[in-house]
Amino acid sequence: MGAALLRFHYHCEEIVKVSVITVCLNSAETIESTIRSVLGQTYEHVEYIVVDGGSSDGTLEILRTYQGRIAKCISESDGGIYNAMNKGICLATGQVISFLNADDAYAYDKVLSEVVALLSTRNLDAVYGDLVYVDRRDTKRIVRYWQAGEYRQKAFFHGWAPPHPTFFCRKCLFERCGSFNTKYRIAADFELMLRFIEKYGVSLGYVPKTLVRMRTAGRANTIRGIIRGNREIVDAFRTNGLKIPLQFFLRKPLSRIMQFLEKPVIQSP
Repeated sequence: MGAALLRFHYHCEEIVKVSVITVCLNSAETIESTIRSVLGQTYEHVEYIVVDGGSSDGTLEILRTYQGRIAKCISESDGGIYNAMNKGICLATGQVISFLNADDAYAYDKVLSEVVALLSTRNLDAVYGDLVYVDRRDTKRIVRYWQAGEYRQKAFFHGWAPPHPTFFCRKCLFERCGSFNTKYRIAADFELMLRFIEKYGVSLGYVPKTLVRMRTAGRANTIRGIIRGNREIVDAFRTNGLKIPLQFFLRKPLSRIMQFLEKPVIQSP
């Protein structure tokens, strides 16, 4: 297929089903708030899928209490988070796919409605928005604000990327452009969005609101995780035949610093 731009045409009058995929492992502490934020969405056409990695801490017991409202739920060992996400993609029957992991929650109840409306009215391939990092125990306390802003051509080369939990895209993109590359342990989400957006030029829309609240933590935020993540990012550019400029590693840390200074725009419930 090469690096040609992809252009899809969608039938706007069709009902759009959204497949929301939650990947989890030993997430009893946080999984219920994630589930409730999905089930509390006002948008009606939602297929909720949970891919559990074989939890042993009470996660499965919580999932069973919602079994009548979770469309598909599997629990088995996997090859890591991105392998589990690929399993979710294979299970999904919706035209649009979203990933909301067990540390995350939608910021308000009309997120899916607004995303689908933008996708449909503008005939887009993908939509993204802003994200806030919140304290793991006090989720009302905002730690960082990731204001993505409008995409500009080749923005990835300048250290930009949309927050992956706010990235909604058509399932046909995975079918045409591939799923997560599981050789990456930390940056497979970055590589996938880089591939979709910069290599294949899918059409994007931006919702200038906080769509997801994400609890802080995770190995990508440790020193070792940051080093490995940067190595994987370099390889992601090379794998996709894209040359990474030196300014990438100057602007990327700056954008992270700005996340601690910017003020969030959060939709009222």
